[in-house]
Amino acid sequence: MRHIGAVQAVVTAAEFDREPTPAELDAIELEMPVITAELELLDAQITTLDRTPSPLDVRRIRRARRRVLAARRELTNRGIAGSSEVA
Repeated sequence: MRHIGAVQAVVTAAEFDREPTPAELDAIELEMPVITAELELLDAQITTLDRTPSPLDVRRIRRARRRVLAARRELTNRGIAGSSEVA
């Protein structure tokens, strides 16, 4: 049996085999409050998957949704204030 394999290195492998650039890290840092709020919402929703949500669970989910909306609003407002474009 003859082994079939790639003769040449993959051309696009270098693109995915790298560290994030400083600009990408800054973008992640800027979006971190939204990411954290979404994780809290997901955690609240996961806890109620296998049971009927109690009033405390409902309140926790509602607060987590508000945090997500507030974080997204803050990110959007920061993006608009930081841009030099005129709407």
